[in-house]
Amino acid sequence: MSNPQQLRYSKEHEWLSAVEDGVATVGITEHAANALGDIVFVQLPEVGDSITAGETCGELESTKSVSDLYSPVSGEVTEANQDVVDDPSLVNSEPFEGGWLFKVRVSEEPKDLLSADEYTEFSGS
Repeated sequence: MSNPQQLRYSKEHEWLSAVEDGVATVGITEHAANALGDIVFVQLPEVGDSITAGETCGELESTKSVSDLYSPVSGEVTEANQDVVDDPSLVNSEPFEGGWLFKVRVSEEPKDLLSADEYTEFSGS
């Protein structure tokens, strides 16, 4: 399992893309997707929602459990990935590509996001 170098990671196992035009993409890591098992339902924040770094903003339900989705940054949701709502298995099969969860106009980015190497060491993945 390889964590893409260009992304940053939270200790809650979300990833964050580089901010482009003020907007970043958020998803969960392959490590988290594997730990959850087969994801069968995704509840995402809605476009226009204000989210806060470190706070819950949705849920992922798998055949094993229900897990909270945490936002790695603060800001306003600009897009939710309807593809993963329609086909939650994308989170398992393509966590860093088609299985992204939402996009956010970043207003504040915490200082404790991890690099790929730091996340790999933290998660043991």
